[in-house]
Amino acid sequence: MVTRLVLVLGDQLSPDVAALRAADKSADIVVMAEVMEEGSYVPHHPKKIALILSAMRHFAEDLRADGWQVLYSRLDDADNAGSIPGELLRRAEETGASEVLATRPGEWRLIEALDAMPVPVHMHEDDRFVCSHKEFDAWAEGRKELRMEYFYREMRRKTGLMMDGDKPAGGKWNYDHDNRKPAQADMLRSQPMQFTPDDITEEVLDLVGDRFGGNFGTLRPFRFAVTRGQARRALDHFAKELLAGFGDYQDAMLRDDRFLHHSVLSPYLNIGLLSPLEICERVEREWRAGNVPINAAEGYIRQVIGWREYMRGIYFREGPEYPRRNALNHQRGLPDLYWGGETGMECLKRAVEQTRDEAYAHHIQRLMVTGNFALLAGINPTVLHEWYLSVYADAFEWVEAPNTVGMSQFADGGIVGSKPYVSSGNYIDRMSDYCGACAYSVKAKTGEGACPFNLLYWHFLTRHRDRFARNPRMAQMYRTWDRMDADKRDTILAEAEGFLDRLGRGEAV
Repeated sequence: MVTRLVLVLGDQLSPDVAALRAADKSADIVVMAEVMEEGSYVPHHPKKIALILSAMRHFAEDLRADGWQVLYSRLDDADNAGSIPGELLRRAEETGASEVLATRPGEWRLIEALDAMPVPVHMHEDDRFVCSHKEFDAWAEGRKELRMEYFYREMRRKTGLMMDGDKPAGGKWNYDHDNRKPAQADMLRSQPMQFTPDDITEEVLDLVGDRFGGNFGTLRPFRFAVTRGQARRALDHFAKELLAGFGDYQDAMLRDDRFLHHSVLSPYLNIGLLSPLEICERVEREWRAGNVPINAAEGYIRQVIGWREYMRGIYFREGPEYPRRNALNHQRGLPDLYWGGETGMECLKRAVEQTRDEAYAHHIQRLMVTGNFALLAGINPTVLHEWYLSVYADAFEWVEAPNTVGMSQFADGGIVGSKPYVSSGNYIDRMSDYCGACAYSVKAKTGEGACPFNLLYWHFLTRHRDRFARNPRMAQMYRTWDRMDADKRDTILAEAEGFLDRLGRGEAV
């Protein structure tokens, strides 16, 4: 029997991943490789690299215990070729294997690299998702607008999650209106489960500190789960201790509580330690048992089988150039404050500090703080995309790029969103306690100390008026602008320009 290599990537750490199912345990050889190319194509957060490498090493041990032969390349191995194709070619020469079984990667960059291999690579669809590429394309075909809400309803029908027959549980598909409450500090609120590093993880941490210590981000303390067993414990803890408040407070932000009721399960889901349906089924069981309200369960399930699956569908449908789209022609470079540079803007400071320390920030911090500011300031969406891809432990291009390019920056021209997600400082003030400690005043619309979000919001609307004035969801804001006194409008625009000039010169803002 001809030996085949079975490629398992660092975000495919599932025992039933397609390439393993297609392989013969008695004859085929699993190849896993820590390579510098994957660790450095963007400057990944050290915690993200450590999570993936430690989880890979633990998964390789599990495969060996299950009877697989595994050829594992460590980052510091002397013979390491430095790339996934290079390692496959090295292992093929070493073993005499003439073909490779793979599960299709979640990034066009790597798909194209495997397609270009001189050794045949048979890529199987990654079916760890609820919706296949074929299903998504069939749903999207002929639609004028690809709105997530309608896709989400199809996923509810397909899975039966929170369905009563053919009707949504409770009579509504979406309870998002109930999920916008500000939170109060609570010393008794539980935190996401944390784990003490074992010897394997400690060895990885030393390696990552040596090789990637100069990257943005704090490596230690490291508390992520790195095995499926740990990830399942984290899911259990979330379902019992935090899920009940998730719906009400999922949009809230607090200076001294970085997690609130968020699960921080996305890193484990995105590298394969958990599956989307096992998470959603656990959430549904808690609701059906009467332990959590319907808005909490529905809101969480919507993020997993709605947004996550929808983003993957958009990424692969739109093709390799999607991450570089720039429909609004924004060209400003990424300000130093995104890398921890000095700023008086408390919301940005807190979001970036949390990102530095945790390799995590929740969706509103990403969308309505760092993303909102980037959009209002006209930052190039490609450099912002690369920042998000770098700094978050759950960031893989198939899910991160459409969230950034499409949802956050409107750089795809409206495929993902019907309007740009922009707001003045009022939204951040309503949903957080950031503004009380800020060097700027969220109540001041102009003048010394005026909140930059207030100035930039109107500046954004005026410079893109030709595109958005006829958008029915934005028309009211243009009417508000037009009713303002002309001198006030001139002052707002002049002060916004002054702020952007300082930002462009690299001054602390």
